Amino acid sequence: MLYPVLTESRGLMDLSGIWAFKLDDGKGFEEEWYKEPLSEAMTMAVPSSYNDLKEGEDFREHYGWVFYQRTIGVPEYMKSQRIVLRMAAVTHIAKVYLNDELICEHKGGFLPFEVEINQYLKAGENLLTIAVDNRIDHSTLPVGSEGESVGALDSGVFKSKTGRKRNRPNFDFFNYCGITRPVKIYTTPKDYIADVTLVSQVEGTTAYVDYQIDTVGKGDAKIEIRTRDGKKVAEGTGAKGKLTIENVTLWQPRKAYLYEVAVAFGEDVYHMTYGVRTVKVEGNKFLINGQPFYFKGYGKHEDTFPAGKGLNLPMNIKDLSLMKWQGANSFRTSHYPYSEEMMQLCDEEGILVIDEVPAVGVHLNFGGGANFKNGKRVETFDPVEAGGIRTFEHHKEVIRDVIARDKNHACVVMWSLANESDSGGKGAYEYFEPLYSLARNLDPQKRPCTIVSVQMDNFKEDCTIRLSDVICLNRYYGWYIAGGDLETAEEMMREELSFWNSLGKPFMFTEYGADTVSGLHDTTPVMWTEEYQVEYYEMNHKVVDSLENFIGEQPWNFADFATSQGLMRVQGNKKGLFTRDRKPKLVAHYFRQRWNQIPDFNYKK
Repeated sequence: MLYPVLTESRGLMDLSGIWAFKLDDGKGFEEEWYKEPLSEAMTMAVPSSYNDLKEGEDFREHYGWVFYQRTIGVPEYMKSQRIVLRMAAVTHIAKVYLNDELICEHKGGFLPFEVEINQYLKAGENLLTIAVDNRIDHSTLPVGSEGESVGALDSGVFKSKTGRKRNRPNFDFFNYCGITRPVKIYTTPKDYIADVTLVSQVEGTTAYVDYQIDTVGKGDAKIEIRTRDGKKVAEGTGAKGKLTIENVTLWQPRKAYLYEVAVAFGEDVYHMTYGVRTVKVEGNKFLINGQPFYFKGYGKHEDTFPAGKGLNLPMNIKDLSLMKWQGANSFRTSHYPYSEEMMQLCDEEGILVIDEVPAVGVHLNFGGGANFKNGKRVETFDPVEAGGIRTFEHHKEVIRDVIARDKNHACVVMWSLANESDSGGKGAYEYFEPLYSLARNLDPQKRPCTIVSVQMDNFKEDCTIRLSDVICLNRYYGWYIAGGDLETAEEMMREELSFWNSLGKPFMFTEYGADTVSGLHDTTPVMWTEEYQVEYYEMNHKVVDSLENFIGEQPWNFADFATSQGLMRVQGNKKGLFTRDRKPKLVAHYFRQRWNQIPDFNYKK
């Protein structure tokens, strides 16, 4: 799916701003709120999460539907073209109405969807209503708990006598919801460019770029590639072909170079940028442009106050600045695809991205808990009728959509198909193998694929051993395991990591960390202090630096972030190297010193 841009043939309207808003009391659809202006509506910012923008538990812990509404008018000069309404992300389920008619529905809260609206528009003002459902269960990604369950995240089930329902996330971040990314209207000619795919190979100083232009209608297709200063370096005609770029400038980590690409089809013109680089796993190495790369970065969240998961461009700029200040070169989009604007920034800044689909919580017995149906224990991949997970078809959908959206980004170097799933459980291989095959078949660049593995006793049975190109581990020796006893934690971690190192595959940490309250200090490093956080990481690094197949470290987390309430969380997860408002903890300076001494390439010979 192409990102909407303004060109000589395409119009663009951004509908960001203040919308009318109303929490559904259960009568919204029955009373057909979408047919008329919302009564007793309040104001709401779009894009943003609504949870923290109004005071009270009714907003923060809302369960079910909300309604957003505004009027739109389309200029007459646009009406001769194809007119498309595009929602970049609505969390988690959306119903879109225009002039009281349902025009589209979508499931999946972190990916774009769109609909042509020419036939629904009327002269003058038009009433646009977007109903949003925040409910999560065993069919959604991310997953919510249902039935009878007892676990670390769920803390058991209490059935309220009042009948009030709440979301019970099977994941450790707050279930921020709403219209979280921009809503836009764009236009194209009737005959238009539907998609563009670019794939590059590099031989010496020459790059070969295979291209494919998907079109609708009649016309002649052509493509040009230019340098940033406007020099044409390649051109082609036809919907498919191969271009040659001599003396190519490669896109490199933290040294990004982007070419300008212009695609034409009949009257339609589309502009985009493209970075030429190669990605490959070879033996125990992760190769960028043929050189062994070492990941230095973070697990991260789209999480700011008070916008929640709403697009926050100033904070995105700040975050990348802090990454470069620390000497980082990468992050993982834990645990969902990030905004298109963030991906574009990473292309511009040379930050590598492990792009993760929103498959978090695909583990019904997480943290040693148990899930039950009718008094019988349920395993994650049990048959649906027995209470097993119902995400498989939706999981395929989000993989398709993530790859379709992000396939051309130079910054994306690996696909993560799930986070902390029950990858060592019975039936895990049968569930995940088709998803790996799907991702590999869909990705024109054939990037490496992985699943981020949870810490578990039966790690030798993890299906990622057979399926993943890179083993990605979330490990908390010294925090959840042997917390406060770093000597024992080191012994235990060394024993496990020796196994992963023996496989001959590249492996890395995608999470490791310790909760730390900013400003809490002690002469003796104890848990929750800033001093303990530093010593925790020093111990971890002593181990991983000794393992030749270990290719990267991404601490958990870049910054403190909001979670559901619980005994383990004090106004959120405090494992950040930075506070939620991006102030450095002591450990941020430790990592700055370490990472600026570790080269991006050839760290481990």
